[in-house]
Amino acid sequence: MKVLLLENIHSVAVETLERAGFEVELLSHSLSEDELVAKLPGVNFLGIRSNTHISPRVLDAATDLTAIGCFCIGTNQVDLEAAAERGVAVFNAPYSNTRSVVELVIAEIVVLARRLTEKNQRMHDGVWDKSAKGSHEVRGRTLGIVGYGNIGTQLSNLAEAMGMYVIFYDIADRLAHGNARRMPSLEALLAEADVVSLHVDGRPGNAGIFGPEQFAAMKPRSLFINASRGMVVDNEALRDNIGSGHVAGAALDVFPVEPKAQGDEFVSVLRGLDNVILTPHVGGSTMEAQEEIGYFVAGKLRDFAREGSTALSVNLPAVQPPPLTTGARLGFLHVNVPGVLAEVNNLLASDGANVSGQYLATRGELGYVITDVAQQLSAATLAKLETSAHTRWVRGYTAP
Repeated sequence: MKVLLLENIHSVAVETLERAGFEVELLSHSLSEDELVAKLPGVNFLGIRSNTHISPRVLDAATDLTAIGCFCIGTNQVDLEAAAERGVAVFNAPYSNTRSVVELVIAEIVVLARRLTEKNQRMHDGVWDKSAKGSHEVRGRTLGIVGYGNIGTQLSNLAEAMGMYVIFYDIADRLAHGNARRMPSLEALLAEADVVSLHVDGRPGNAGIFGPEQFAAMKPRSLFINASRGMVVDNEALRDNIGSGHVAGAALDVFPVEPKAQGDEFVSVLRGLDNVILTPHVGGSTMEAQEEIGYFVAGKLRDFAREGSTALSVNLPAVQPPPLTTGARLGFLHVNVPGVLAEVNNLLASDGANVSGQYLATRGELGYVITDVAQQLSAATLAKLETSAHTRWVRGYTAP
């Protein structure tokens, strides 16, 4: 099995996969669509971060690809539907860097409230500016969290521990943590929050959700933070509101267009503005988070290859069978129509297979069934399944 890891994924991923018997190639940068089309034939597993985009054209060229590991939270850089249609599983790390992102946001709230970026710059310029003007405590301030998922809820807990009042808005029904208050609308949150922090996902419907109208609805001299997705914010509108003084400060870790490689020029309308913190998409880039992400996603790829497990896959039916200790295992991804499971079981029965376990799930137009049997299946039975009109793929696994 050949694995290609891009964007300088943590070495623990390489070690995990090599211990499992994979041949691993690690690159420090992302690849363009044309480069991926040329590089992926012969690659069975692909590991990426947020800067590599997987299109239908790339998937068509990747004829040997069985799974993609997104070594990050988001998966919007992958065409998940196209991958599912081709039977390519996609995994991510939805929880591994949560704490790192939250700690960055907490730090940014304090730095912006104290205007430390300006104090720091003046000291480096040799100017002693010992003044409390524009500097505030965060205790007693109201933090408005837009998107109350894994990151939003942990941010809520830490902010409240620092003495902040927390309000939140989410389109999903979320349980409030601590004394946090749910707001009935985004507009209601913006009218009350001293700090607005975005933590929404990268679904297409979130593109451009924060623009001139939303900035105008914020309290005068409030702070703005985006550590979610670059495409959700109109940065030109933010620049205008920083320039006018309506927004007192901002911190952004994500951008609509980001450089592909280390050292490339970063271009943004937000460069050079006072009390604006710009970081190069490092919310989850702590050594602890990257190591945990590397271990977690590499483990998902390993388990998919060894045992057929699709647990926590974001695009295929999620099936988590127990470890295979004896006999053989059959993984069967198929079109989700009535009668397929009966077809599988009839074929197994005709082969004299003694079924010791069966695990299945469906997701949209796809179904996935894993069947454990006491002995190896015949080549004829496998061939019949492979040629079925409903088959996406058939894979066999044997106990170690």
